[in-house]
Amino acid sequence: MSGTVITGTGLFTPSDGITNEELVASLTKATERWNAEHREEIERGELVERDIPSERFIVKASGVGHRYVMDKTGVLDPDRLCPRLPLRGEDELSIQAEICLEAANEALAQAGRTGADVDAVIVGCSNLQRPYPAVAIEVQEALGASGFAYDMNVACSSATFALQNAVDAVRSGNARCALVLCPEITSGHNNFEMREFHFIFGDACTAVLVEPEDAAKPGETWEIVGTRLATKYSNNIRNDFGFLNRSEDGVRHPHELVFRQNGRRVFKDVCPMVAKHIGAHLEDLGIPLESVKRLWLHQANLGMNKLIAKTLLGREVEPEEAPVILDEYANTSSAGSVIAFHKHRDGLAAGDHAVLCSFGAGYSVGSVILRKRSD
Repeated sequence: MSGTVITGTGLFTPSDGITNEELVASLTKATERWNAEHREEIERGELVERDIPSERFIVKASGVGHRYVMDKTGVLDPDRLCPRLPLRGEDELSIQAEICLEAANEALAQAGRTGADVDAVIVGCSNLQRPYPAVAIEVQEALGASGFAYDMNVACSSATFALQNAVDAVRSGNARCALVLCPEITSGHNNFEMREFHFIFGDACTAVLVEPEDAAKPGETWEIVGTRLATKYSNNIRNDFGFLNRSEDGVRHPHELVFRQNGRRVFKDVCPMVAKHIGAHLEDLGIPLESVKRLWLHQANLGMNKLIAKTLLGREVEPEEAPVILDEYANTSSAGSVIAFHKHRDGLAAGDHAVLCSFGAGYSVGSVILRKRSD
């Protein structure tokens, strides 16, 4: 796919941050109260006592040390355990469109472009705040962009799936300047009530601008050498919230309507799938593993990233070879690999190869092979 390049990236980071210590203190209060309120059912064996959270468990299980959220007061309120997001009127900019604009403007400035240059907007993320009108079309209007716009969801792989769509649009001539946005407000669908889930996610929004190489302005560009997508059905990561919930006969447990996963099964299934996927992609492009200088992997779990990189390269990798942002941002779903790319792409020389890869529910995996073109 030579001739198609990334010319700019952008990142929106919320102002509210939550440490592991703060999160554990909040859930401890909520858990102790829940266990006390359900003591009789627990003693009868009808319910299982909830485990008390710990900072040690969080770091050991995930490598997460901190996360940013749109609102920390609601998340840390033991009586609420979810963000407080004021309702906006239909004539106001939506919250996801708002954070998209923050990230988009940074990417456009980096590429020397304005919103009027954009003729394709793709919003890809795990959870969209409404089915329609598309958040992407709202962003298109706010930017003064032309062409077309749409939303899409492939969970944590949405960034790479959207990037392939953007590349395809540019290559086919259907767009000249495509903007990919990942507005992940994961705190809205995370389960902050349960020890095994409450620490996983953080909020952020990323932007990536894709253009034909011959149209790019002078500056740092990254050639998109190839993209590849794959999916394999699995129930091990799931969220059943949707428009049919109110029409279903029967009662769902509230925890079915937010994020849930079988973490150990996901780890076992996904790590070899991703390593094999990237390895085959590079081989088919004729790119030797030793020429890959950087891996920007999905930021879900430190252990997963280390194992994928080791399996792929056949050795332990240095921290700079596979940068991690989990300690600051936690898992930001589809935005994670792009955040790693945005913040940790210095030190590569023109001609160096690198891999941007996201993976997650579905199962799904997408890889984008990049080559640095210029500084």
